[in-house]
Amino acid sequence: MIVRASLSALHVLALGLGLGSVFVRGLRLRELRRAPTDADVLRRLFQADNLWGVAALLWIATGLARAFGRLEKQPEFYLRNGFFWVKMGLFALVFVLEIRPMTTFIRWRVARGRGTAPDVGATPASLIPLNDAEVAIVALIPFVAALMARGAWLF
Repeated sequence: MIVRASLSALHVLALGLGLGSVFVRGLRLRELRRAPTDADVLRRLFQADNLWGVAALLWIATGLARAFGRLEKQPEFYLRNGFFWVKMGLFALVFVLEIRPMTTFIRWRVARGRGTAPDVGATPASLIPLNDAEVAIVALIPFVAALMARGAWLF
């Protein structure tokens, strides 16, 4: 019971961490759009992005363990549940939306690691809508998950 409860708690905590960090990352992108050479804003953007990555890893690890570890419900429950597939689709959409920010921030981190300021330019303005979409989707996922957990769409 302790393992099941711990996995559930970590999965929910990842939601808070992820939603908060991706929201803050959006705020930092807006600041960076106004001050593209501000190293402190860039540092705080990277901090928020790091937490977003930690949350994603935590979601994936705890989600896989909960869905396929036979600790709570059987895998068949999830695989026969329409809302599980909606949830996975939303998660996949977040992942697809994240590809551009992720690759951009990796390039910026590499530039900083080499001791040069990254060429931020107009990039923050183009990343803000992607980030905002991710925030909205992450906020929607718990509603889908609640329906899934209650077996609302079993087939």
